[in-house]
Amino acid sequence: MITKLSFFSIYDLALLLEASLSTILIIVGIFFAILLLLGLRKSYILKKENERLEAMNNKINEETDKAYRDFTEGHIYGSDK
Repeated sequence: MITKLSFFSIYDLALLLEASLSTILIIVGIFFAILLLLGLRKSYILKKENERLEAMNNKINEETDKAYRDFTEGHIYGSDK
C-alpha cells in the first residue's frame, strides 16, 4: 500500500513538473514572439523613414545641381569691381 501511494505521488509530481515546464516554455515562446513582432515593426518603420529621407535628399540634390548664382555681387562690403 505504501509503495502504491508513493508511486502515485511521484507520478503526480512528474506530471506537475511537466505541466509547469510546458507553461514556462509557452510563456517564453510568446515573449520572444512579441519581441520578434516588435522588431519587425521597428524595421518597417525605419525602412519607411529611410525612403522618405532619401526622397528628400534627392530633391535637395536636384535643387543644388542648378547653376550656382553668386549672391555677393550686390553686397556693399568686399565689392572689388
